[in-house]
Amino acid sequence: MEGRRVLVTGASGSIGRALAAAFAGAGWRVTALDRPGQPAPPGTEPLAADLSRPAEAAALAAAAGPFDALVNNAALILNRPFEDFSPEDWEEQMRVNAGAAFALARALAPAMKARGWGRIVSLTSLTLNGQWTGYVPYVASKGALLGLTRALARELGPWGITVNAIAPGAVVSEAERRVFGDRLAEYEAWVLEHQSVKQRIRPEDVAELALFLCSDRAGLISGQNIGVDGGW
Repeated sequence: MEGRRVLVTGASGSIGRALAAAFAGAGWRVTALDRPGQPAPPGTEPLAADLSRPAEAAALAAAAGPFDALVNNAALILNRPFEDFSPEDWEEQMRVNAGAAFALARALAPAMKARGWGRIVSLTSLTLNGQWTGYVPYVASKGALLGLTRALARELGPWGITVNAIAPGAVVSEAERRVFGDRLAEYEAWVLEHQSVKQRIRPEDVAELALFLCSDRAGLISGQNIGVDGGW
């Protein structure tokens, strides 16, 4: 994989930093896309773009390319009762969590087709199992992202491009601490009760799978949604 290029979105967050480190450690050139003002992980090429404006972000990414792989990690997540979400909340999460993945894939796929090789990996979510409350726009957007993954796998496969998704479980992260705050100990106990493997999932666990799916060894894996959830 030495010298290949990957675009990682949401690169300043916990999973994003782990993704950047894993790819850089394997010899990839990593472009780290995040909102303006966010710090890029060490050893990466920063790209400031607002994914709530998918078309603009995709144009910037295409200009910075070509890329051999795209990892759609960026996501907005809010926790509140269904009735407290506004239509604007819904639209913003759909744009960032799913619409941006479509726009980026559309912008970067032509160069992958021309080379006859490419990888697209998107992060969905354990919340698609229906056992979580308070995340209606987020879960809906991840469902759209899964549908996009399976449809693109069929569309792009003839050019040697694989498209897969990773469904992380409850990953130790800054977002987790932000959402659960003073309920964190109670939340961790609940997570471990549900997992078959009684240890917390690290961002690195997700990153290692993404790195594998973007390798030559995974050339016949496509259209899949693979859980990293401790056996929920």
